[in-house]
Amino acid sequence: MAAAWLLDGKGNTVSIWAYETEIADALNASGRNPLYLPKVQLSERTKASSDISTALKGADAVVMVTPSIGVRATAEEMAKTLPSDTPVIILSKGLEAGTHLLMTEILEEVLGNPERIAALSGPNHAEEVSKAVPSATVVAAHNEEIARYFQELFSTPFFRVYTNTDLMGVELCGAGKNVVAIACGICDGLGFGDNAKASLMTRGLAELVRLGEAVGAQTDTFRGLAGMGDLIVTCTSRHSRNRSLGEGIARGDTLDGYQARTKMVVEGAVACNSIYELARDRGVEMPVTQLIYEILYEGLDPEQGFGKLMSRPVGSE
Repeated sequence: MAAAWLLDGKGNTVSIWAYETEIADALNASGRNPLYLPKVQLSERTKASSDISTALKGADAVVMVTPSIGVRATAEEMAKTLPSDTPVIILSKGLEAGTHLLMTEILEEVLGNPERIAALSGPNHAEEVSKAVPSATVVAAHNEEIARYFQELFSTPFFRVYTNTDLMGVELCGAGKNVVAIACGICDGLGFGDNAKASLMTRGLAELVRLGEAVGAQTDTFRGLAGMGDLIVTCTSRHSRNRSLGEGIARGDTLDGYQARTKMVVEGAVACNSIYELARDRGVEMPVTQLIYEILYEGLDPEQGFGKLMSRPVGSE
């Protein structure tokens, strides 16, 4: 909804594919989404359909915002009708379970022509973007021309867009910072304070850099908007589902209970498993990620988990 509102506001004709028929009907009737950002108003230029081929017909470019767990299936449906040269940008963040593929790598595998594929990532909570709050972001692509195309498409006086050719680094930042945000939420829920949260964010970023180096990403990317910028906002904001999940977990909530109540996918919980496995396979030490993995999937008590984290052997920074 936030991306559609931004593009609609620039005078573009926007076509939305909605998985739920009732959402498509509501958007066409009122320009509003009854479930997600219901106060955001779209213009009459924007239309919606629950049929993906109808939504894609005649598109100059495609903006994917499907939750990470649905990216492959959605791309497979898109491939049936989408021309091979249509630019595609994905805003979803994560790694695919089992394959450990990043979102653009899934699109490259399913859609082909990797030169036309890009990713957008940064400290961009939808709630604030849709209110024209000043924000900045990164568009990454192998092809600089495609990166500049989407840079121009998304840029507004309140939404500043930078380009980057380190597609792997930008996407790994987007997936990994969500896991650290869950840890920061647990920290909040346990009442540990600012010192603990700052330490988690700093050491969490350090382990993301280690993983990035192991898979060939550029270190500088992790210091930028897609890395440190997105990490800060996701670990501290009231809008962050990942931070909120962690806070709930610390107070006795469950992952399934949280997602059922909010009707939202928590991407950090999805990515945690894949990042943990990827780090293990690459021999990269990621204690914060391992902590969240053990809490979410092995039933480790959060307070005991933080005790284990703090009792690890000390070293140099």
